Amino acid sequence: MSVHFSPGPPKLFAALFLLFCAALPTHAQLSFTSAVDLALQNSPRVKMAQDDVNKALAALSQTKDVYIPSLMVGVGAGASSGITLTVPTLFTVNAQSLVFSYSQRDYIRAARLGIQAADMALKDVRQQVEEDTAITYLSLNRARERQAAMADQYGCALRLVSIVQDRLAEGMDNELELKKARRTTVQIRLQQLQLDDQIAVLRSHLARAVGLPNEQLTTVPDSIPSSPSILTSTTSPTYPDSPSVLSAEANAHAKIQQAFGDSRYNWRPQVAFEAQYGRISPFNNVSTYYNLNGDYNTLGIALQVQLPFMDAGRKAKARESMADALHATHEATYLRDQQSEGRLKLQHSIAELSTRAELAELDQGIAQDQLDAMLIQLQSGSGNSAAPPMTPKDEQSARIQERQRRLEVLDADLQLREAQISLLRQTGELDGWLRSLTHTQASPPAKP
Repeated sequence: MSVHFSPGPPKLFAALFLLFCAALPTHAQLSFTSAVDLALQNSPRVKMAQDDVNKALAALSQTKDVYIPSLMVGVGAGASSGITLTVPTLFTVNAQSLVFSYSQRDYIRAARLGIQAADMALKDVRQQVEEDTAITYLSLNRARERQAAMADQYGCALRLVSIVQDRLAEGMDNELELKKARRTTVQIRLQQLQLDDQIAVLRSHLARAVGLPNEQLTTVPDSIPSSPSILTSTTSPTYPDSPSVLSAEANAHAKIQQAFGDSRYNWRPQVAFEAQYGRISPFNNVSTYYNLNGDYNTLGIALQVQLPFMDAGRKAKARESMADALHATHEATYLRDQQSEGRLKLQHSIAELSTRAELAELDQGIAQDQLDAMLIQLQSGSGNSAAPPMTPKDEQSARIQERQRRLEVLDADLQLREAQISLLRQTGELDGWLRSLTHTQASPPAKP
């Protein structure tokens, strides 16, 4: 007897396959440039800064739209007797606009400068998000490398404890040596737990930044670029102002124009346009009170000229606006001073961190050479009869020391990279560097 299975609908099998794939654990590998791009698209801070730009554009449109007549339609009906104070109408259409004002020109300039300030603030926020994402990505990748090195170190520490226990049983070591070996193991284990917590925090922060699930989010070490060579010099070249300083300057100039506009209100004429059309109500015997001659339409057009010469409230407002403008000007100067000081500190710290990273690499190389020499002596025996013979205990101690030097290399390199990225942002070169990385990774490899 044979049993035949009839295939189900293709869509059903496709749906089941997708559900099965979704249930499988996946590793979300995210490259360096992709993480930065996703963070810019997902960042609430960037979206808020873009909202401020849209608000500034609307404010400029508002200052210009006062020259466009605004229309308002009114409809009414009712009963009256005798001569009324106003002509009864069925509906009216009113139009009014500003024709000329000294202050309005300053308000328009202030609004345009407000757009520049918002644009620079948006650029500054984008660079802050780029810097934070890049440093978080590098920190997470370095933490994973530290995790691997620390796992090797912990394994060597466990073997060291076992060796010391055997030596203690044979009378070759004492309890103090065993306690030291155990303390080394516990200390490394504590550092592993702290590193696990750090990795969890970094992965969660990166996941929120890029808008991806936290589970199994991993970095791609090959996508991490090398250090920018432009930052290796200790000289102090002239860089343009950062977007934050430019935004503060534009904001100060905008408030100065606003203060000018408030101060030019009194003793300067203002011209306004007004027009009105209405349909007079034919009810209540209106023709007996008004000479309409059968025409129930009314129309009025006028240019109104005003000359404000005494407005205490406007004068106080002008003083308030000027004080606000001076405060913004001083704030921009303060930010520029902070910018210069921060750049100088970073330039000098990068030279120091670069030397420290080089020193850490040399220390690791020395520790590795010493370990290799020790392994050769363990395999062939000590060539110098006067020197004490090498033991497995010495081997594990050397391996632990070499792994510790490796951890110091990773820490020094991370500190150097963080300082370099921070200086790139403060000098306004972070965007160009990231764009060059995107172009390099997106371009196909050259043919041999």
